[in-house]
Amino acid sequence: MRPLGNSGIRVGALALGTMTWGRTTDEYDARDQLAAFLDAGGNLIDTADVYVDGVSEELLGTLIQEFECRDQIVLATKAVSLPNTERRFDASRKHLLAALERSLKRLDVETIDLWQMHAWDPNTPIDETLSAIDQAVSSGKVRYVGISNYSGWQTTRACTLQQVKGPLAPIVTTQMEYSLLERGIEREIIPSAEALGIGILPWSPLGRGVLTGKYRHSIPIDSRGANPDTSSFVNAYNDERARRIVDAVATAAEGLGASPAEVALAWLRDRPGVVAPILGARTAAQLVLALGSLELQLPSEIHAALDDISEPAMGYPEAGWAQRR
Repeated sequence: MRPLGNSGIRVGALALGTMTWGRTTDEYDARDQLAAFLDAGGNLIDTADVYVDGVSEELLGTLIQEFECRDQIVLATKAVSLPNTERRFDASRKHLLAALERSLKRLDVETIDLWQMHAWDPNTPIDETLSAIDQAVSSGKVRYVGISNYSGWQTTRACTLQQVKGPLAPIVTTQMEYSLLERGIEREIIPSAEALGIGILPWSPLGRGVLTGKYRHSIPIDSRGANPDTSSFVNAYNDERARRIVDAVATAAEGLGASPAEVALAWLRDRPGVVAPILGARTAAQLVLALGSLELQLPSEIHAALDDISEPAMGYPEAGWAQRR
């Protein structure tokens, strides 16, 4: 168990993501996923108000009641996103507080443990967003606050302003894409998070599925890579650099008697600042396989080899002569 950023609660080393629930994961598979996750000792469950237009929250709320597990879990959701609209992101007080009420209703709970701002909204002053966050916490409807997909300067500005205002609703986490294939947050976000005392919740820890190795030789017909609606999301990592990294992960997995997914997750789980990679499995079988990474400890030599082959480009001003320690 690990502290959730600078909060007083602790969560497991892996989190359960529910973005596919209600779309490619039906109620029966979602039930099996929740059962497997709880059996493995997991407690942090992540969703969002826009996942399948709220269906993910509704399904999760139903299963929480069915399993009678509300007191066992740390429940996280998000607001701000407005897909398929001209504005795209809305972090205004009006939208946030209305979105919070809708999430509470769909989840069938009185309080959300971790309420995350899904993205930075350039059209709303950050002071207004933070004021709405304060109101949500002071009302008792939210316990802790996180951000997601913020750049380095946005992270620092939001967290610093919130800290200056006092301890009412400090930002405790940032949820960012992070994997062996996407290490961009190591340039600015990780140092910022370390200085601010916030924890990192990596989304897409398996590189949009590419690090499982299933795309090494072909594109499975039932995969996101074969779906016209999602193929561009996966194919962003269909290049020579990605292939070298995936091959290295597969080689390490073969030597350890593990799966590539387990190796990739074990590497990420132990990165500085990481609290819990979020597992967004489509099926219960995929989730169970990923949960096996909890038992895997990578030898230092493999850690070093994976670090080396996936090392991101670093330069001025985030690295070099101006950033010596």
